[in-house]
Amino acid sequence: MTLRGMVRTAMAGVLLGLPGCVLGQAPAVNQDSLVAVEFQHRVDDYMKVHAQALAEIRPLKPTDAPEEIAEHRRRLAHKIREARRHARPGDLFTPEVSGLFRRIIATSFQAPDAAQVRTSLRRADPVPPMRLRVNARYPRGLPLQSTPPSFLIDLPRLPPGLEYRIVGRDLILLDVDAALIVDYLPQALPPP
Repeated sequence: MTLRGMVRTAMAGVLLGLPGCVLGQAPAVNQDSLVAVEFQHRVDDYMKVHAQALAEIRPLKPTDAPEEIAEHRRRLAHKIREARRHARPGDLFTPEVSGLFRRIIATSFQAPDAAQVRTSLRRADPVPPMRLRVNARYPRGLPLQSTPPSFLIDLPRLPPGLEYRIVGRDLILLDVDAALIVDYLPQALPPP
């Protein structure tokens, strides 16, 4: 960049009130935003695997037959597991993402409506702590505890078919169509 370009950048930053805009420096970057974008890229990569697996199995025709739906879900989960056979905890919830999510969740428990969040979690069908594994089937018969809206407001948005769910104090990323645990964040919620 030329001296004239650096001066223009610095002047624009000063006029706009951007922190870190000193001659020759780029504006400061919000690290949490970068972490959230990285998480979104990882989610997008997973959704490509999901779409590929879905394309490889026979489509599910509209039906009310639970056995057909269960078989379709089982085939989809099997294909995803094959494609992600080397998947490990932290593939999506990297250490940086985990730190960001824990801070967001902790903030929800310190907000003025924190009592409502705790009450909401107690009133829902709580899912007891269990041993979680990436690519494992979400146990049949266990309730799917919803995630409090105050978490969802601040957590990165998920595409249709993926949901955040709470299991004990852990946060899981659930592929709803395959009933598959994509990744999990241990001890995401503070102690009761």
